[in-house]
Amino acid sequence: MDDKSYQEAHTDFSRSLSYGDYLELDKLLSAQHPLTEAHDEMLFIVIHQVSELWMKLVVHELQGAMQLLGQGIIDPALKRLTRVVRAQEQMTNAWEVLKTMTPADYLEFRSSFGSASGFQSHQYRLIEFLLGNRNPFMMRPHEHDRAHHQLLEAAIHSPGLYDLSLRILSQRGLTIPASILERDYSQPYEANAEVLKAWLEVYRHTEERWDLYYLAEKLVDVEDNFRRWRFNHLTTVERMIGHKRGSGGTAGLGYLKKALEVVLFPELWQVRTEL
Repeated sequence: MDDKSYQEAHTDFSRSLSYGDYLELDKLLSAQHPLTEAHDEMLFIVIHQVSELWMKLVVHELQGAMQLLGQGIIDPALKRLTRVVRAQEQMTNAWEVLKTMTPADYLEFRSSFGSASGFQSHQYRLIEFLLGNRNPFMMRPHEHDRAHHQLLEAAIHSPGLYDLSLRILSQRGLTIPASILERDYSQPYEANAEVLKAWLEVYRHTEERWDLYYLAEKLVDVEDNFRRWRFNHLTTVERMIGHKRGSGGTAGLGYLKKALEVVLFPELWQVRTEL
């Protein structure tokens, strides 16, 4: 070739780290093990593995944002929450690829993985706990794995993303009841009239409380995308198996529809009606 633009590219990796080495691609690309000869089982495995990788990033960025918020630092936390939102978009779009699989395609291999189910994803459950959707029962599928169970137990008894945000409101002089600031974190958050008033103060005086206002809107972005992911999950399941029970024993479509009713940051949605 006459093109010399690549001539100085490094090509000897006998003593240095290559792209594949750095990313451990041999390990990553050898982690797909279909249990049947069905062509679409590879699609099913890859989509779920990729989603777990995105979830790993979401957990990383959520925990980073929460650490900053716990110190009362807002602006850098917003950047990390923006990254969470972008990662959520990728997770949601993954369902569109999975939807290219028909019910007949899925039935070719569905029975092969037994009771394995996304319901058992410890990373998904951790994301839910960090966002405030908490139910101690949901830890049971992880009792067999001590490390995962301990991770979830620590999360369920610690303040979530919204709890930390409300602490900042309190630190800024807005009235947040002690019953909210000192609540039992293992239980789901319940809407509170005084908290709504505090957010109303933020939304009615955005110039004076811009960082709090921006934080509120970023939280709405996170919940909005979480709902979109759940909705796409629901429609994908309906396309694949209709109203059959889920592989993990859940009610399938009924379970997913109920999950759609969960509101993580209720006052941030209620405030729009009150403005």
